[in-house]
Amino acid sequence: MIAEPAQSLQLSGSPDHIVDSDLKLFVLDQLESAVWIFDFEQKRILWANQAALNVYDAQSLDDLRSRDLAADMSHSVELRLKQYQQDFSQSNVRFSEIWTLYPKGKARVLQMTMSGVRLTDGRLALLCEGREHHEQQPETLRSAEALLHTTVMISLFSLDGNPLYRNTASRSACIGLEASFGDQFVNPKEAKELWDSVAEERSTRRVAQVRTNSGHRWHELTLRSCHDPVSGQPAYLVSEIDVTELHETKERAQYLASHDPLTGLSNRTFLTDKLNRMLETGEAQGRTASLYLIDLDEFKLVNDNLGHSAGDELLQLVANKLRRLVGPDDIAARLGGDEFLICHMLSPNSAESPEWLGQALQTAFSSQQIIDGKPRHVSLSIGFAHYPEDGATIGDLMRNADLALYQAKTEPNTKCVRFQEDMRRVRDEQQVITQDLKRAVREDEFVLYFQPIACTRTERIVSAEALIRWQHPTKGLMMPDEFIPVAEDTGLIKDIGNWVGREVINTHCELAELSLDLPLAMNVSPRQLSDPMFVAHMQSLVDQCQCDASSIALEITENVLLGEIPNALGSLRALKAGGYRVVIDDFGTGYSNLAYLHNYPVDGIKIDRMFMEDIGSGGEIVKLILSLAKALGASVVAEGVETVQQRNWLSAHGCHWHQGYLYSKPVPKQTFVDMLKNQPGAPAQKRHVPDWSI
Repeated sequence: MIAEPAQSLQLSGSPDHIVDSDLKLFVLDQLESAVWIFDFEQKRILWANQAALNVYDAQSLDDLRSRDLAADMSHSVELRLKQYQQDFSQSNVRFSEIWTLYPKGKARVLQMTMSGVRLTDGRLALLCEGREHHEQQPETLRSAEALLHTTVMISLFSLDGNPLYRNTASRSACIGLEASFGDQFVNPKEAKELWDSVAEERSTRRVAQVRTNSGHRWHELTLRSCHDPVSGQPAYLVSEIDVTELHETKERAQYLASHDPLTGLSNRTFLTDKLNRMLETGEAQGRTASLYLIDLDEFKLVNDNLGHSAGDELLQLVANKLRRLVGPDDIAARLGGDEFLICHMLSPNSAESPEWLGQALQTAFSSQQIIDGKPRHVSLSIGFAHYPEDGATIGDLMRNADLALYQAKTEPNTKCVRFQEDMRRVRDEQQVITQDLKRAVREDEFVLYFQPIACTRTERIVSAEALIRWQHPTKGLMMPDEFIPVAEDTGLIKDIGNWVGREVINTHCELAELSLDLPLAMNVSPRQLSDPMFVAHMQSLVDQCQCDASSIALEITENVLLGEIPNALGSLRALKAGGYRVVIDDFGTGYSNLAYLHNYPVDGIKIDRMFMEDIGSGGEIVKLILSLAKALGASVVAEGVETVQQRNWLSAHGCHWHQGYLYSKPVPKQTFVDMLKNQPGAPAQKRHVPDWSI
């Protein structure tokens, strides 16, 4: 405890403090040492003897009391005084230091002894005793001043690690006055290594994490062997610089260099080294591995139509799911864009199949995910290669997994594909097709074929579906399934779709000039519907040709109705408002229900060809579809009709239109025009007004 100078001072709320005994005052005034009491809180001197008045060049005690010492007090001095106050409140200690005071701007160097004193109101004050410091060498004085004001933390420790001295900066950072050298380290092992190193090398340096009054920080410590100038015993001088910001910046730079900032997964930069080390370790342990490449289907549509924030949210969602699926020995990385990688290690004699993780990924995304506040279906394409069967190096595994991924993206029914040797040939062929498709768009190598839609009762042609063909210069006539998937994958479908729209409307106008006016249908891909320019393009076509848009039906697939295609509903409503008809193609093969159909502007339904076989066993499914269409007020076309029995059954059950090989295969445009001119019971000159009702 700090000894209280009983009855020596009385403290009221005012600055006046009356000394009880004139004798005490007389004795204190006779001392050569300057003695005064400093108020920590008010930063004023409460009392001083005559020698102290002389030091401060004060005319009287009242003169000295009136001075606000905080007015020109440096930050370092203020900090040091706060340290004294804290130390005195915890233990009965004294400090002896050389101080330079500046009364009225004149330097006075004193050898100071400072201790705590308790005032009568309970507050703690500073008792100072100062003697003239006779060794006033400039270097000595300046070094003492520098130690007080520098931000470098300077400490002196004995060989057992106990503190002998701390400057102001060191004392401010220290967790305790008596804390040893080792106490301040987060990792005690680092303290021992430094201590051992300086004992051997006499000088050492290290950046280490230390405990401070401000929490854990990173300090650069320099240790040197020396002697305690008081006792002459060996000691260690330690200087410390706070490099926390620099260290964290360096760590952040290293992290960003090897990690994707959006998802927190590893990035491509350091992936090769990590994967090589991973496989080397696995090989030594007798383990195998599967390397997966994962691509988000139609990610560009989300980015373009919902905005980059929704796209980022989707990427983060996928990354979090990958992170939860992988094991501690696995690697999950984002390669860039919407492509991810997982290297999954399998233990020796593991019961897991090589494709286990791919199946787990598909299961994880089998239900709808919340993106941009709405439930959306997220589809993944996954290609993988197994080590060592499918590749002995990371380069081989990456190339082969990429081939498998390409296969997965071009075959929508198989979304997780393992590498097979013949994939190289398929990929080469697809690349050739891509280049040829680009040329075909430039050189206008496409043609339209038309498959008639006929009435089940009269066998008259009432409409036709336009179907694209590619007149390849060397391969001949190519069917849509040979090039449309590549066009979808490369984005060329937009240009091809625009060409189809233009040709269909031109053909309708040509038929109208021949008095063969009848509605035509064309297929529209999901990617076209998500294109913000598609509606304007279709509107410009009918405006340029002065065509009746109600004579053009746009056939869409059922997945458009699930809300998976951004902007689809808005586009369809705009097209509907512009006069176009909307028909669902291949109805029954997707996931549509009455709620979806009710929400969309649907004018017609085309029953998929697979249900024609149902007619032979009663046709209950077709009857259900016909009832649904009637409830919606939608027209119905039965596709894939190949027998007279199927046509008669449809006519008897209220399905008035049919399309299929029974009537005609798709034919070139001129052949179709000839069929219209020559069909029985239909004068070529009479205009046919389309009836879209059931």
